Amino acid sequence: MPMALLALAAAAFAIGTSEFVVMGLLPEMALDLGVTLSQAGLLVTGYALGVVVGAPVFAVATARLPRKATLVALACLFVLGNLLCALAPDYRLLMAARVITALAHGTFFGIGSVVAAGLVAPQRRSQAIALMFTGLTLANVLGVPMGRIIGEHFGWRMTFAAIVVIALAAVAALVLLLPRRIEMQKGNILREFTVLADRRVLLALATSALASASLFCVFTFIAPLLTQVSGFAESAVAPILLLLGIGLTIGSTVGGRLGDHRLMRSLLGVLGLNALVLGLLHYALPMKVPTVVLLLLWATLSFAVVPLLQTLIVQQASAAPNLASTLNQGAFNLGNAAGAWIGSGMLAAGAPLAGLPWAGAAITLGALALAAWSSRLVGTEPALQAA
Repeated sequence: MPMALLALAAAAFAIGTSEFVVMGLLPEMALDLGVTLSQAGLLVTGYALGVVVGAPVFAVATARLPRKATLVALACLFVLGNLLCALAPDYRLLMAARVITALAHGTFFGIGSVVAAGLVAPQRRSQAIALMFTGLTLANVLGVPMGRIIGEHFGWRMTFAAIVVIALAAVAALVLLLPRRIEMQKGNILREFTVLADRRVLLALATSALASASLFCVFTFIAPLLTQVSGFAESAVAPILLLLGIGLTIGSTVGGRLGDHRLMRSLLGVLGLNALVLGLLHYALPMKVPTVVLLLLWATLSFAVVPLLQTLIVQQASAAPNLASTLNQGAFNLGNAAGAWIGSGMLAAGAPLAGLPWAGAAITLGALALAAWSSRLVGTEPALQAA
């Protein structure tokens, strides 16, 4: 694999850490900013909506620009956004800084996926995309816990300052390691938008949203599930989360390898197994060892889907891979918000915590149905062309 992929993975690590670290720092941030916990939680929502709404605009706006220059500029925008987070004196400016950072997030991953796929031979494209996304999974394994520790000891602003340092190192790696010339399709705004009329692209985006919603419906409440249902001590939550992070990383790698051989069959198989594991998890939650085993398998399967769907998007949206790939990031973030909202709504309505895996399984079956529909369309419809 080219060294340039490591630069993309480093940037993904910084971006992923910035996105998810807020969840572990909400109480400290709320207290320091003088807002309620629910208001602080909107920082997560604002970030996700920034990816969903703003990133496609950036993708289209940069369609004619050189890929290396675009990625470096987006990484610099990400540095600026996190610097503003570290310096923001109040809640409103912090929210604005989070939205600015989110704009760089979606477009970077969208364009970066296309660039990663173009750096290797066709039979290794899914592996290349998976390697880039390994940076995102490692953010959950290492970046988020490290950010939490820094925030506890030095304040949440220092966490964002540390992310700025990491992001600057990623910018340097992009400048040094990305090829000077990266082949790209000439930007065509009409072609970028006509891809949205392709049913295969829309189905892949909807599948991404549902797969992400299934993940976050359960993952958002993983701590109370472990302590209140499985009976683990609070001190055991962090080691289990570390184990799950390892599962996420393994899943991303395995998904990349599977996607290079039988993409649609692998996608259908992984989604089906994930629904089964979530159903079994409902019954296993009162037992500690089976719970940990099934959670590890669930984490692995959940992130094995990510490179599979990203590869599918790149393949299907040949008319506008940059916009469609970026939209896939928006779909993933939309699923993040929807999954947490569904889980919260269930608990507010009086559903037990142990019911969340059932909801995740049902959502996954919905994703499986869409993927099956998509598989029937692959190769049956011509790719859309620019007018």
